[in-house]
Formats: sequence, C-alpha cells, structure tokens
Amino acid sequence: MTKIDFRSDTVTKPTPAMLDVMMQAKVGDDVFGEDETVNALEQKLANMFGMEAALFCPSGTMSNQIAIKCFTQPMDEVICDQTAHVYRYEGGGIAYNSMASVRLLHGERGILTPEMIEPEINADNIHYPNSSLVVLENTVNKGGGKCYHISQIAPIHALCVSRGLKLHLDGARIFNALVATGDKAIDYGKYFDGISVCLSKGLGAPVGSVFLSDKATIKQATRIRKVFGGGMRQAGFLAAAGIYALDNHVERLADDHKHAKALAEALQKASYVASVMPAETNIVLFDVNPNLTADAVVNAFAEKGVLCSATAAKTIRFVTHLDVDADSIAETIKIISGLQV
Repeated sequence: MTKIDFRSDTVTKPTPAMLDVMMQAKVGDDVFGEDETVNALEQKLANMFGMEAALFCPSGTMSNQIAIKCFTQPMDEVICDQTAHVYRYEGGGIAYNSMASVRLLHGERGILTPEMIEPEINADNIHYPNSSLVVLENTVNKGGGKCYHISQIAPIHALCVSRGLKLHLDGARIFNALVATGDKAIDYGKYFDGISVCLSKGLGAPVGSVFLSDKATIKQATRIRKVFGGGMRQAGFLAAAGIYALDNHVERLADDHKHAKALAEALQKASYVASVMPAETNIVLFDVNPNLTADAVVNAFAEKGVLCSATAAKTIRFVTHLDVDADSIAETIKIISGLQV
C-alpha cells in the first residue's frame, strides 16, 4: 500500500535536482568560516530579509534557542503565546539554556497584539523577572498555520522599542506566511532583532535553519552555536539544498495551501469530524466528534494508507508539502469521504 504522509512538512525528500546541486557544492570547513556555499546561503537570506548577517544552524530549535540566549540574561523573562513552539516543543530549552522564565499569553490562534503584550511587561521591581524579549511565530503551528501580516507586526515592534524589549521571529514557516499574505521578506528586517528561517519544512531541504540578525549578535551567536555543538564542517552540501529551495520552492508553496484548503473542505463534510480550523496555509487542524478519540481516527486513516498525527486528545493535524501532489490529495479526499470509524 502506498503511504500518503501528512504528518509534517518535515518528511519531504530532496528532489533529484536538489540532490544534483548538493553533490556539486563547493565546500570547506564552516567552523573556520571557509565553506563558501554556507557563506552564500547566509548572505542570501540576510539580504532577502534586510538583515546584516546570518548563521546556518542544524535545526530550527537550535536557531531559536541561540536567539533567545543572545537576547536574554539569566533572570529575564520571555513573552510568547502559550502555543509557541519555543515554549512547547523545544524541550524546555528557554529554562535550560538561557535560565529565563516565560510569560505565556493567550492569543487568537496564537496571534498576539500590543494590547495583550503591554500589560504583561514587568515593572522594574526586584520581585519580578526582567521582561526582555517577545517571540512571535509565523505561521503559528498550533494555530493551524495562521499568519501574521506586517501590519500586525509593526505595532508590536513599536511597543518593544518603546519599552526596551527585543523582538524575535520564529519563522519556521515564514515563506508560507509570505506567500499567503503577499508581504515582502525585505520588510521583516525593519521590525525584528532576530529571525529564524527553517529550510527543512515547506521549502523541502533535508536539514537546516538560519538565524538572521545584526553582525554583533551573529558573532555572539556563532560562539553559542559552538557551545551547543552546532558547529558543522563541510556543511555546504546541506547549505546548497537550502539555496536551491529558496530559488525553486517558494512560489510552489501556493500549491500546498490550495491542497490544504481542499482537505479542509472535505473534512468539514465528514461525519466523524466535529469542527475544522480555517486553513490559511499548509496546516489543517480538526477536532473529532465527542464519542471518538483522535488516536482512533488517526489509526483508521493509517489503515487506508494516509498518515496524519494527533496533536491533542480530540485534535488531528494534516500538513501538506512538496511530496504530496494533486493526485495524492484527490485520493486522500476519497478516503476522507469514505472513512468509517
């Protein structure tokens, strides 16, 4: 049985063209700063987002954790949504790596506003941790791929500047957001002190994330990456995949978004589905009926060759990506319609 895998957009395999580019990459020792393909990837993304410099990291978790460590001191506090990846899915890294506490907010599908953030910024009082950093996530994974628009980010930036806080973007799926909103990458550099850009999700590269910031922060980040064990040697083979993805796989994200909407429409008609979150980008979240469990429905799909994942007791996630084509979507819709649980 052929498996159609919607568990995550991280399951993609390099395309033949991407593999060819990887095998032809010019490489060197990146810890010495001598891998020209890594250097080219870093410069390409820094220029794209209007930032001074960049650092190639093995994972999005590492790039986010490096950023948080750069932008906080022990006894500081990070402000983010309660669904944020940096809080829920990075192994308690904020506490372990940066010795900072976290102030959790309850945004609408993970989207924060200045009105939510400002009351949670601590006064200068020895009883309170020092509020030093706000982290936004775009798109919001637990919000079903919901996007920030630049018009929503600008006032948050203004608040952070006025109160002396840094602003970091977990841009694990930032290109999905850009394709969906029509905003421009170059404008992001005006608003964020740091941006992490993941290459191994919708863009389809096998490995890697890039942290963008100013030159001084990236110098500090390079030292932290070394301590975290993230200094890679001939990493240009991986960086080449990232360059290829940026050149060839951004516009096609619109196909993933179209596929996600088609899945969402089919799920809305299914008898075992209680509700479906609006599909803005490539993530579809839906709740099953009260008499069912998410695991039971996931298992029923797996028996039909469709792989998805439970994100809560009643919630299931489908993620569309490069390796799921229109024929696979059509087949999945048939399975959704005929599934008996």
